[in-house]
Amino acid sequence: MDLYRLYLRLKNKYRKLDKYWSLWCKTQKSWKEKEKIAIGAILVQRTNWKNVELALYNLEKQNILSIEAIYKTGKKNFKLLERLIRPSGFYRQKAKRLLECCKFIVEEHKTLKKFLKQDTNKSREQLLNLFGIGPETADSILLYAGEKPIFVIDEYTRRWVKNHHLSNNLGYNVLQRFFENNLPRDYKIYQNFHAMIVLEGQNNRQNLNKRSFHKK
Repeated sequence: MDLYRLYLRLKNKYRKLDKYWSLWCKTQKSWKEKEKIAIGAILVQRTNWKNVELALYNLEKQNILSIEAIYKTGKKNFKLLERLIRPSGFYRQKAKRLLECCKFIVEEHKTLKKFLKQDTNKSREQLLNLFGIGPETADSILLYAGEKPIFVIDEYTRRWVKNHHLSNNLGYNVLQRFFENNLPRDYKIYQNFHAMIVLEGQNNRQNLNKRSFHKK
């Protein structure tokens, strides 16, 4: 089936995104919101968004929910940064990754805005060279904060592709090219499509758990 048609089918099903994706797919984001997304993209590694929200709330409560503030806080009091993001899990690793990313942006580019003004491939390469930043995290920052037309591949996307028999090769680069070559080059479509694939996967998993519970 045509990939764009599958996108439209999901769009018809998920006419309204939840609170989390409403921010990430928002048409006009402030730079404060974009920084929150970039920070969240690192914190959400290997955990769910509810845990990330607790960590973001802790940072916001201490007035540290910005790239520059995290950079300054991490340099002066790394233990405080660890403590604040602890709800996100793997907090020691994530604090290091978060500080490394914020340090790079501030010291090399001053602001996230200036960093994202670069060529997309150059920005991606720089992110991938940072400690603990893989393709999924880098592309999430570029797509959702940078509004760059680059498709994010995660486990939900792989399962969705597999369920629809769209590709036998589930490698990151292969699937990314598949989506980008078969969709209009539009970051809004990429944002919405990826978000809806995740929602579809989460709903399917919840329904499966409910069926399993009733069978017991």
